Amino acid sequence: MTSDIVSNLKIIENRINQACIQSNRNPDEVKLLLATKTVSAKKIQQAIAAGYLLIAENKVQELKNKYEKLKDTPHINHFIGHLQTNKVKEILKYDVTCVESLDRLKLAEKLQKRLEFEDKTIDVFIQVNTSGEKSKFGVYPDKAIEFTQQVAHLDRLKIKGLMTIGLFSAEAERVRKCFQLLKNIQTKIQSLSIPNVEMNELSMGMSNDLEIAIEEGATIVRVGTAIFGERKYPDSYYWNEG
Repeated sequence: MTSDIVSNLKIIENRINQACIQSNRNPDEVKLLLATKTVSAKKIQQAIAAGYLLIAENKVQELKNKYEKLKDTPHINHFIGHLQTNKVKEILKYDVTCVESLDRLKLAEKLQKRLEFEDKTIDVFIQVNTSGEKSKFGVYPDKAIEFTQQVAHLDRLKIKGLMTIGLFSAEAERVRKCFQLLKNIQTKIQSLSIPNVEMNELSMGMSNDLEIAIEEGATIVRVGTAIFGERKYPDSYYWNEG
């Protein structure tokens, strides 16, 4: 099993490198994030041992369940699922350094309050619903700039970029439009030079569409299935959290 994971990681690394060459981008600009929903701590450790330290969960319960087994293995934890306000304390307890799915002011204010109490800061990405699907979370594109400006007033939240879950579709050009939209929003926000906002990261693209995401400017691609194997249900099941 270890050899399978290591082999799959090499395949993904090669796909990332090829996509960067195709797009005249430096491969160092693109980070591989291991999407570890439903993946055992043992398998995650095998990937970390191969040198891939950036991992992320969708569910707080999974984060909690794997914490003890992973806490002594150096790695970086992001959170990429829909975060309920009553789980904010747990996110911080289990060493999440970045919430990629910040999508509403109530959550931002709850995070700010808890971080003030603990005298900490946390990195965040603004999640944007670029596909327009009701099943997906994220602020709507026309509200993304206003929401970013609101969050920028909360000094414990360090805005680093944007995140989206593209359309689950075999039609590449429909998927591409989601990523192009996120890139356009990033460019607009950068032009405003909003205090407390860095807009350098674009987290977009997964196992099936990472090449398109890289072509359109992704700096983080979130890959799980192509590394750890097929899950019981398709990606749309795990991301449809509405």
